Amino acid sequence: MDLSPQPQTPPSVALPVSMLADVQDALLMAMTDLQRLGGLLDHATTNLLERFGAAESALGHLAMDENDDVSQIRLKLHQAVTELQFHDMATQLLGHTSKVLQGCAWRLAEESMEPEEDEVPLASLNPMPDRPSPVAQNEMDAGSIDLF
Repeated sequence: MDLSPQPQTPPSVALPVSMLADVQDALLMAMTDLQRLGGLLDHATTNLLERFGAAESALGHLAMDENDDVSQIRLKLHQAVTELQFHDMATQLLGHTSKVLQGCAWRLAEESMEPEEDEVPLASLNPMPDRPSPVAQNEMDAGSIDLF
């Protein structure tokens, strides 16, 4: 009786290639949607910064008499601009999620389809992020970041 340890084979599931291709397409579509969302966030943030700058400039003309109300409004505008760190955090999360989705799509392709003769192995490109998440904050009031 042979008692030597037998090499274990990892469990596997047989799935139709068409199903894997559909999942890969869905992952890539989700990645594209996340990139579009990032563009929308960039556009909205640019508009917000321009409007805050215009309001600050307009208040600068009124502040000649150092009105306390104007000072309070300017303080609130500065605080609102600092709150725009949300854009930075959201952009980091979008980029991270896009990399995860791309990595999953590439892995599906690599595992389910034979590579072309001159194709570079996708595993060598390492599209998966090293860290689970680039952003540790869960809300805007947690922690502090000086951006401006």
